Amino acid sequence: MTLRLNRVTYGAAGETPPLLIVHGLFGSARNWGVIAKRLSDSRPVIAVDMRNHGESPWADDHGYADLAADLAQVIEEAGGRADVLGHSMGGKAAMILALSRPETVRKLVVADIAPVAYAHSQTPLITAMRSLPLEGLTSRGEADKRLAEQVDDAGTRAFLLQSLDLKSPGGPRWRLNLDVLQHQMDRITGWPDDVAGRFDGPALFLAGGTSDYVRPEARGRIKALFPAAVMAKIPGAGHWLHADRPREFEAAIRAFFDA
Repeated sequence: MTLRLNRVTYGAAGETPPLLIVHGLFGSARNWGVIAKRLSDSRPVIAVDMRNHGESPWADDHGYADLAADLAQVIEEAGGRADVLGHSMGGKAAMILALSRPETVRKLVVADIAPVAYAHSQTPLITAMRSLPLEGLTSRGEADKRLAEQVDDAGTRAFLLQSLDLKSPGGPRWRLNLDVLQHQMDRITGWPDDVAGRFDGPALFLAGGTSDYVRPEARGRIKALFPAAVMAKIPGAGHWLHADRPREFEAAIRAFFDA
């Protein structure tokens, strides 16, 4: 079942198709606010909350066909065609969209992910979020202290805590459907076995220079599905390349979209 995603739109309509930004696992549209605003100087930019994230509806299914269908609806409501930028989980959803509905995508940017299954799991982070005592929690600083007992990395904690709603009428809550994300983790880290189609349009696979998410052995698979793909790296950036090197990331995607 297709869901109507929550979205934030920047900029005004013009001759250039809108840019749709699709976040990764545990993220939201708000993670991309700064970059979205900067990119909206010459075109509309739409950042979405994916299903089971942010302010978008929750659902029991979190497969990539479902995520791609949600994105297709956003594009249809925005005029029928868009440039699409997806990071990590959002990158996989964007790839499935381009393969299954190529008429909706003009240009595609996939940030630090490949069309392959990964062996790692993000379930430990779900366990950490579940273990965070929410009762009586009033500040993000206190939440960070509590979460530090389970998550050592300060950057990861800061990222996760952007999805913690401290002002919910019923008390603090996560803006994440942790039950479904945990249950569907193998589908999220995997890649659908029944993928068909090919996207012949322009595609940029942009990886972090210090990240190991896009390995050399994935290049053949990328080229088979996206024959026009160009691959590039941002030196000094990890998996969250848009946060690690925002200016370099912005410059790379501007050059690609403007070409």
